[in-house]
Amino acid sequence: MNAPLQISVGQFPAIEDKAANLAAVTQLAERAAAAGSRVLILPEMAMYHRVTASVSEGVQAAEDLTGPFVTEVRRLSRLHGLFISVGMSKRIAGERAVDRALNTLLLVDGGEIVAEYHKIHLYDAFAVRESDSIHPGDDLPPVLEIDGVRVGFAICYDLRFPELFRLLTDQGAEVLAISAAWARGVVKEDHWLTLLRARAIENTAYVFASDEVSVKSVGRSAIFDPLGLTLADAGEQELALVTASVDRARIAAVRKTVPSLANRRVAVEARVHPVPDSE
Repeated sequence: MNAPLQISVGQFPAIEDKAANLAAVTQLAERAAAAGSRVLILPEMAMYHRVTASVSEGVQAAEDLTGPFVTEVRRLSRLHGLFISVGMSKRIAGERAVDRALNTLLLVDGGEIVAEYHKIHLYDAFAVRESDSIHPGDDLPPVLEIDGVRVGFAICYDLRFPELFRLLTDQGAEVLAISAAWARGVVKEDHWLTLLRARAIENTAYVFASDEVSVKSVGRSAIFDPLGLTLADAGEQELALVTASVDRARIAAVRKTVPSLANRRVAVEARVHPVPDSE
């Protein structure tokens, strides 16, 4: 019988200093490998996160898949035998390259890029307009098999759209992995933890969530089991790693006791609606 899939969630303060961010990623990869984890989930925009920079400076900081950030993540993945999920700002080739980038989740295994996801739900809420600097993706996030376990991925604001996670579950996801830079604000920390627990309960799946921690983001990277029980919470530690194993027998037992997936009568359609052109 295969050993349980062990997943680590990393948390750190992503800033405008790419070298500092990469140093944190390196430390967390080393710690995850030392803990015996197979997978490392890291925050949204871990490569470069605007704190005081202008929108244009943030776009200029974007890199492509041959840039130094991706090159180093691939090296760490290969060196430690880790599947790494990490957020970055990806340069867009063509006419939009000047004013917007892609909020991208990079998925690397064995040093190879196995998938990438461009955030489809842009954070145009709470007086913030992510769409001013980010071009939305058009494709649903992937569900990948890692050592026999199906893992579905998402980014930050996606968390507020339960239909997306139901689609991932429909594709066989047993684990929901979220990378975020969840903004601080009144009740925002409560929203983060409540929604994470809800996604676990309603999909009877594990949730592993990595959040950036800073003056802008709440931290509280967390792990929930398929019944919504808290397995780990990183609090507001500036460089933290929390770890848990995926017990597939636990998933089966919860889904037998609470067969909400089998009992449902409303299907969710797998389609991304285009964003209206406001230009």
